[in-house]
Amino acid sequence: MLERLDIENFTVFSKASFEFAAGLNVIVGENGTGKSHVLKLAYAVIAENNAQVRKDGQNSASEGNGSTLKVDYVDKLMNVFRAESMASFVRAGKQPPFSGGASLSFTDAKFNCSFTHRKKFKEVVTFEPFPSEQWEVVKVSFIPARELLTIYPGFISLYEARYLEFEETYRDTCLLLGEPLLKKPMTDLLVILEEAMGGKVLLERGRFYLVCDFGKVEMPMVAEGIRKLAMLAQLVAVGALQKDSYLFWDEPEANLNPRLIKLVARVILQLAKAGIQIFIATHSLFLLRELEVLQAAEKKPVPQRYFALKQGTDGVEVEQGNAVDDLQTLVLLDEELLQSDRYMALEQ
Repeated sequence: MLERLDIENFTVFSKASFEFAAGLNVIVGENGTGKSHVLKLAYAVIAENNAQVRKDGQNSASEGNGSTLKVDYVDKLMNVFRAESMASFVRAGKQPPFSGGASLSFTDAKFNCSFTHRKKFKEVVTFEPFPSEQWEVVKVSFIPARELLTIYPGFISLYEARYLEFEETYRDTCLLLGEPLLKKPMTDLLVILEEAMGGKVLLERGRFYLVCDFGKVEMPMVAEGIRKLAMLAQLVAVGALQKDSYLFWDEPEANLNPRLIKLVARVILQLAKAGIQIFIATHSLFLLRELEVLQAAEKKPVPQRYFALKQGTDGVEVEQGNAVDDLQTLVLLDEELLQSDRYMALEQ
């Protein structure tokens, strides 16, 4: 489990710490406050840890100068963020030397890792991953704000052969979507999703379909909100989401109506109950409140943590608590109340 993320001079953050819950972690804030950056940073490092395991534990990350910009961890960070260099991540300070970085702390300390970028006369990137002989593969998924089933046909081969302005999370998730189905996936979750979609997901000859009562429907012909549920169902079916895995989900509510947002909230908590550590970034007060309602009805609520990001005088500041009501800065709620005031004024 990821317990803590410490960031210094990284993108919009001057200095920030995130203390995560074992179950559900929700990040809220206005556009430009770094919600997606937090998800991508943690995801990129964990995903590259997995890649190193698959390389038989041969660690290619080492300290040096310009050559270290090509090591695997640097490449992964740049590809996930679609940055041109590590210097793009460093938040400019008031005086040199300019440096930035982050550290990730896990329940099992052998997984702890960190990186630092320094720039004075030359760029130096330092990575301190854990010993290779202790590495283990853990399942990690990143669901972007848009669905991927419609771009899936041929996307991976095209991405590998050509330069595309798509974040590498798209490629990683497409790889997961194409994995063989599990014999025994989390059936209860699949039933919930398939009822909402009105059918089952089918991958046939490199294309996705929704199989329903009136036939096999090509995914581009399916409503986008249903396609997002279908993508989640496929990740469950192939076993990308299982106990002791990680799920990073950017704006789960995007392109969903309130009825489907209620379903997504239910599924998120079901995944957390199954032992998956979940990180979501959202703009939706409706989703936040639905998660609260569902949690309140539980005899044993899922461990949860909420984070509100706001622009401060020296970068983005982080407020955190164990419930939405613990957050003093909640722009989503402020704007909803202001809109209600404006609406009431029309009646007067």
